[in-house]
Amino acid sequence: MEKDKLLKIVEDDAFGLLNIKPKRAAMSVDERLLQSFQQINDFYRQQGKEPESNPAEIQEFQLFNRLKGLRTSKEKCEALQEVDEFRLLTYVEQPKPITSVADIFADDSFGLLGDDAENIFDLKHVPRTAMEMPEKIAQRKRCKDFEQFEHLFKTCHAELKDGVRETRQFTGEQQIQPGHFFVLHGVMVYVSEVGEKEVKNGKVNARLRCIFENGTESNMLLRSLATELYKDETGRRILGHPEKALEALEQIQADDKKSGYLYVLQSLSQVPEIAATKNLYKIGYSTVPVPERVKNAAEEPTYLMAKVKVIAVFECYNLNPQKFELLLHTFFGKACLNVDVYNKQGKRFSPREWFIAPLHIIEAAANMLINGEIVSYTYDANKQTIEER
Repeated sequence: MEKDKLLKIVEDDAFGLLNIKPKRAAMSVDERLLQSFQQINDFYRQQGKEPESNPAEIQEFQLFNRLKGLRTSKEKCEALQEVDEFRLLTYVEQPKPITSVADIFADDSFGLLGDDAENIFDLKHVPRTAMEMPEKIAQRKRCKDFEQFEHLFKTCHAELKDGVRETRQFTGEQQIQPGHFFVLHGVMVYVSEVGEKEVKNGKVNARLRCIFENGTESNMLLRSLATELYKDETGRRILGHPEKALEALEQIQADDKKSGYLYVLQSLSQVPEIAATKNLYKIGYSTVPVPERVKNAAEEPTYLMAKVKVIAVFECYNLNPQKFELLLHTFFGKACLNVDVYNKQGKRFSPREWFIAPLHIIEAAANMLINGEIVSYTYDANKQTIEER
């Protein structure tokens, strides 16, 4: 039902808000494995030791158990061999207890369940469903010609320090171009090459050659990099002088018409039920400047009868801000705060513009809405993450 409402709003796009509709891919299993191990590498690099079983340090304790789990998988140890900078992965075979019939089949040491004509797993009259697998799965490995790129990272750092370059929030796949820098999970990334773009199932994609500042490289897909930059709260693109100049030319022009303001607020309510709710924000729209709109927040039920803190304000030009706001409300619908408040006359109200979602997720959703990608994704209120439909 919510998807139908969202699609109906999108189809009625009288203002051309959603003309561009690139879509993005979820992270592959190999990329998740590599990312999880890189965090262990980063810990060793910073601390000079393996993570230890220290319950007092939650992050270290989690990395300890992750490393312990990796060492029990021969396949994972082999897959990560090229990025095992500190030789942390020594496979330790674990005895597998037999607790079920499935375990007996899996532990067929004597070949009693061989491939004979009457194999019990040979299903002759059941249709098989073909599973489409990617032709090539990206893996991060050591960059053998890293010396050709090392000076680029040094120059980029120097230009950031001098103000020649600056970091900005990542807002769309069209920003991924050869020669551009990004920051992903705290590591600088240089896009060295963008392969031939292909359209498959309506999705535009291309293989990249990404060089990481830590001396590794990956041939990840363009949409995979975009997805990770969207999800990473600290993910950024790095603008050089030409990009900054071009962006300046694309700013608001004299004949553009301001439509209003889209804003994000945080409640300062002392009511325990509200004050204890983390990542609680109001997404709203105003035709007047936001400070003026919220000056009487403590008197209005829509603001939970309490003062508010202005977190973000977006000036809206040449579009329908009410529709923009409605789309975001629909997207975050399942995360809507369910609470009743009463005005001074004792009348009950149920505000519907307060949502439980991390701020960087709200910002990412707004950017996806502008790019037209939001119809392909949904918000998981339990995980507080954006997921592909």
